[in-house]
Order: sequence, then structure tokens, then C-alpha cells
Amino acid sequence: LLNGFTLKVYFCRAQQQTSSSVTIYLKNLAAADFLISLCLPIRIINLASNSVPVRLVYCNFGASAFYLNMYASILFMGYIAANYLKIVHPLGTHILQTVRATHVISTVTWVLLLAMMMTYVLLSLLTQESLQSVPMTVSCDVLHSQLLRVLYKVFHTCSAVIFLLVLISLVFFYYSTSHRLSLAQQRQLASSSSKKLAKSRRNMLVLVSVFCICFVPYHLVRLPYAFLKRQCSWSQAFFYLKELTVMVSVLNVCLDPLIYFLFCKAFRAQM
Repeated sequence: LLNGFTLKVYFCRAQQQTSSSVTIYLKNLAAADFLISLCLPIRIINLASNSVPVRLVYCNFGASAFYLNMYASILFMGYIAANYLKIVHPLGTHILQTVRATHVISTVTWVLLLAMMMTYVLLSLLTQESLQSVPMTVSCDVLHSQLLRVLYKVFHTCSAVIFLLVLISLVFFYYSTSHRLSLAQQRQLASSSSKKLAKSRRNMLVLVSVFCICFVPYHLVRLPYAFLKRQCSWSQAFFYLKELTVMVSVLNVCLDPLIYFLFCKAFRAQM
């Protein structure tokens, strides 16, 4: 409901104003959060159901769409942080921080993520193992062919690299903001400048905190699970631990509105 309200604010009310780069990234983040919300029912039904068709629909489409939007959220949070640095370094706007570049980056991000999803889905449909009855485990691994297992590991390795790059970038951006604020306070610069930097640091801290709470636990478990699940005697427990961290990652749908509130005047005006 809250994400639907957010989309209404961004796509209906905010159209009356000139969009900034941060606002465009926030729109895309809100869209990714809303799509994750739409993926949750099929995930819940899969966990509660013993139906073969439900398992096939979830494994071929629902899981892929869920993870696509998770990594869209991760990338757009990184873009927001990078764009917000112009407050710390206000000497002109870099070409990648222009509105036009922002639209291009957003479009390319969605196209690449959709291409990865469609590759996975098509290969899954063409090579998946037949499923006559629903196994005791709710994992989709039983449907994976040998070729799909290789692609599965490649995709999760790439996803882990994306996550690490965004995490390192967020920490670096927060450090840069804090360092600039400390210098401003030591030099006793204009109070308005210090207040602006303090606000920027607060917003960056919220962004980094939401990112770490939601996505760090999942990635601590996800990559080891992808490579070691068939080698561990306790693979079933490992699977449920992974599922628990997936549920934690869904908290970003609830916590991201705090980011919208802090970063977007149009959103605050409608509250």
C-alpha cells in the first residue's frame, strides 16, 4: 500500500515539477520495490503449496522476477548515493549526473537485468528436469539441469560482485561526506554549508543502514549456498537459513519509504 502511494506521488504529482537525477533514481527504486511486493504472493503460495504447477511457475518466473527487482533496488540505491556526492563536491555537474544520463543509466540497468532474467528463464524452460510430484524441499534446485547449474553459479557470482561494489561505494560515499563535514566544522565555514553537509551525512547514513540491514545477511549466505549446497551434509538447514535472509531482504520494501522521505521534497509534501 505504501509503495503504491509512493508510485502515485512520483509518477502523478512529481510530473508537475522538473525531475532531478536523484528523483529519477528514486522513481526506479520505488518501481523495483513495488514489483518485489507483487512477487511476494507467488513466493508465499509456493512455500505453502504442494502443487506441481505452482512450483513450476514460481521456479521459472516468480523467483527470477523477485531477484531481478532485488538487484534493481541494490543498483539504484548505489546510483542515488553516487549522485548525492555532488553536494559534497559542488564544483559543477558531472556528465553522468545529468538528467539525460540518468535516464540512460536507468534504462540500461533494467534492460541488462531483464536480459539476464530472460536468459535464465529460457534456459530453465528448455532444459529443466521433469517434475512428477512435488519434493519435500521447496527449493527449485531439483529442476536445474547441469547447464542451468553452471549458469546459476555464474549469475550469483556476478550478483555478489555487484553487491560488493555497491556496498564499498556506499561506505566510501558516507566516509567522504563525513570527512568533508569534519573539515568544514574545523575551518568554521558558513553555517548553511555545514548544515547542508550534516543533512547529507544523515541521509547517507540512512541509505547505508537500510542497505546493510536488508542485503548484507542475504549475501553472506547466498554465494556459499550456491557453491556448497550439494557438498554439505546440512544443506537443508543451509537452504532455510538462505530463505530466512531472503525474508530479511524484503524489509527494504518497508524501509525504503524512509529514503524517499529524506531524499525527495515531493514525497514529504504529500505526507
